[in-house]
Amino acid sequence: MKFKQPKIPLFIIATLLMGLKTYIVYRFMFNLGIENQLQEIILFINPFVSVFLIFALSVWFNKQSRQMKFIRYTALIGTLIIYANLVFYRSFNDFITLPQLFQASNMSDLGSSILTLIQPYDLLLIADVVIIWLLSKRKQDKVSVSFQKSGKAFALAISLLLLAGNFFLAETERPQLLTRGFDREVLVKNMGIFNYHIYDVVQQAKTESQRVFADGNGLNEIKDYVNEHVKTDEVSDLEGVAEDKNIILINAESVQSFLINNEMDGQEVTPFMNSLTEDEDTYYFENFYHQTAQGKSSDAEFLVDNSLYPLPSGAVFFTHAGNEYNALPETLNENGYTSATMHANNKSYWNRNSMYGSLGYDKFFGEESYNVTQENAVGWGLKDKPFFEQSMDHLQSLEQPFYSKMITLTNHHPFEIGEEDASIGKYDSNSATLNNYFQTSRYTDEAIEEFFGHLKESGLYEDSIIVIMGDHDGISQNHNQAMAQYLDKEEITPYDTAQLQRVPLFIHIPGHGEGEVKSEVSGQIDLKPTLLSMAGIENENDIHFGNDLFVDDRKGYIAFRNGDFVSEEYVYAGGTCYNRQTGEPIEQNNTDDGTESESQSTNESESEATKGCAPINDKVSKELGYSDDIIYGDLFRFVEDPQGENK
Repeated sequence: MKFKQPKIPLFIIATLLMGLKTYIVYRFMFNLGIENQLQEIILFINPFVSVFLIFALSVWFNKQSRQMKFIRYTALIGTLIIYANLVFYRSFNDFITLPQLFQASNMSDLGSSILTLIQPYDLLLIADVVIIWLLSKRKQDKVSVSFQKSGKAFALAISLLLLAGNFFLAETERPQLLTRGFDREVLVKNMGIFNYHIYDVVQQAKTESQRVFADGNGLNEIKDYVNEHVKTDEVSDLEGVAEDKNIILINAESVQSFLINNEMDGQEVTPFMNSLTEDEDTYYFENFYHQTAQGKSSDAEFLVDNSLYPLPSGAVFFTHAGNEYNALPETLNENGYTSATMHANNKSYWNRNSMYGSLGYDKFFGEESYNVTQENAVGWGLKDKPFFEQSMDHLQSLEQPFYSKMITLTNHHPFEIGEEDASIGKYDSNSATLNNYFQTSRYTDEAIEEFFGHLKESGLYEDSIIVIMGDHDGISQNHNQAMAQYLDKEEITPYDTAQLQRVPLFIHIPGHGEGEVKSEVSGQIDLKPTLLSMAGIENENDIHFGNDLFVDDRKGYIAFRNGDFVSEEYVYAGGTCYNRQTGEPIEQNNTDDGTESESQSTNESESEATKGCAPINDKVSKELGYSDDIIYGDLFRFVEDPQGENK
C-alpha cells in the first residue's frame, strides 16, 4: 500500500527562507546592539513571525496559480524592502520612513555615493527569491495547498497568536515600545522591519491628521513653556555687535570637530580653522553639537533658521514646505536685511526651491547661477574653491546689509577628490570613507581660507560677520572600527558616538579683538536667537527652543532628535546616563546600609543609573513634542502679524 507523500506548503518554505535571511541581515549587516539574551531571542523570532503572517495570506487564494503568484511577488517585494533599508542604513545608520519616499527626487543626485554602498555579496540576498520562484513555477503540484475555511482561519489565528507573542516579549523587554517612535532601531529590533514599516505608515497618517484638527490654542501652552524654561531676560554683551553688518553663514558640509586641532599622520587636517581657534576676532565653540536627523543638511538649515527641531522621520523641507514659519531670513528681511542662499546644486534637491520661499529668502543662487564644468566639479558638483570664488559676484550684487547662507559640497560622502586637489594623504584603515574624509576636509578648509581672502579683496570683509558651522557628521557609526583606530580607542561607545556629533562653530567678527574659546554645551538650535541678538533685533513673541550663545543664563543642555542629550554634567545616549567629563556610566546609588532602595529593586523601564538624567529627559521629551506640534499642526499660521491678520 502506497502512502501519499505529504506536501510542504510553499508559504512555509518561503517563511523559513525569508525569515532566516532577514535574521542574518539583522544580526550581521545592521548594527542593532544586542544587550542580553532576551533581545537575541526577540531578534531571532520576529522575522519569522512577520513573514509567516504575510505568506500565510496565500492560503486564502483558491486558485493554485494565484497562490503561487502571491508568494513569488511577496518574496520579491519583501527582499526589496530589506535591501533598500540595508543600503540606506549603510549611509545613514537609520531606517527608511514613509516621508523619506517623498524625497526620491534626491536619488537622481546621489550618483556614485549610492554605488559605494552596494557590495558584491549583496547578490546572495536574492537566493531565497530564486528558490521560491523556481519551486512555484516547476513544483506547483508539490508545494501548493488547498485549505478548507477552518484551515484558513486556523492559519490566520496562528499568525496573529505568534504576532501577539512577539509583541508581548518585546513589551517585556522594552516597556512602552510603541511610544518610542523616534527610536527606529529599538522598533526594528523588537518588532521587525516589516511591522516597523506598518507602524510607520500608521504614525504618518496620524501626524497628517494633526494639521486638519489643529487650532491656535496649543501655541499658548508652548509659549508658556518656552518663556519659563528656555528664554532669559539676560542681555548678551554682544547684542547689536552685528547691527547693520552683513551676516555670512557657511554651512561646512560634513565637517566634524574631531578634525579641529588634530593631525593625521603628523599633518594638520584643518590648519586654517585651527588658526581661527586662537584668533582674537573669533569665538570658537568647542562643545557645539549638530542636531540633525534624516534630513541631514536640510535639517541643519531648518534648525539654524527656525530654532525648532527637525522631524523624527523624513525632512521638514519635503514634508512641510508649505507651512508658515517665523524664520530667521524672514525676520531679518523685516528689519532691513536682504537674504540669500547660495548652493551650487540642483535647486530641487531637498526641495529647497519650495522651502526657501516659506522661510522668507529673497534670492536663491542655485546650480544654474554658477559655471559648472567637468574641470571644476567633483562628486556632488562644483568644488568649494571655485564655488566661493564665483559666489563673490553674487554677494556683491546683494543690497547691504545682507544675510547670506553658503553651502559647500566637496566634503560630502563618498569624499572623493582628484590628486591635483589633494594636499594631504589618505588615512590607512578598513574604511575607504574615513580614509578619503581627511583629504576632502583639508580641501574645504583651504577653500574657506581663500574665501576670507576674496572678502578682504572685495571690501566686504570689514562690514561682515562670518559664521562657519559644520552641518552634520560625515562619518557614521558604520565606520566605528576605523574611528576607534584613528582616535586610539578600543571601541566606540554610545558616549563616544554622542561626542562625535560635535561640529565646529566659529563666529568671526573682524576688528572685535575679544574672541575666545567657548566650552559651554550648545547646538545648532541656538544659532537663530544668537544671530538676531547680534543684529540687535528683538522679537518677544517668537517661539524658539535655543538660547543666545553669549549669555550665561542658558538651559544647559542640547537635545538630539532621538531623545538623547548632552548637558553640562551628563551625556544620555543609548539608554545609558554618562558623566560628561569622564565618559563613565553613572553607577546606581545604594542606601546607607549598602542595600538597594525599594525603587531600585522594581522592574522599571529605565535603569536607576539614569536617575541623574531623568529631569532633563523629561524636558527633552517635552521640547521635541512641542516642536513637532508646531510643525505637524502648522501652528504658526494662527499667529497674527503686526497688522492683526493671520500670517
